[in-house]
Amino acid sequence: MTTLVHAEIPDQLALQAKRMVERGWATDVEAIVAESLRRYLESHQEILTEQFIQEDVTWGLQGNG
Repeated sequence: MTTLVHAEIPDQLALQAKRMVERGWATDVEAIVAESLRRYLESHQEILTEQFIQEDVTWGLQGNG
């Protein structure tokens, strides 16, 4: 299953992505975008998890509920 995403990116990034495809480093620009997004999310997962834990602890200590 896939989701179509419309995004605006700087011209320079688009040009670099097209060059990578032309040189055979990726099958198409969509593959580059998907891989880039996957890497970004993986690299930020720890930060998000830590933030959620801190919010839960704060919520728990304040006795909200």
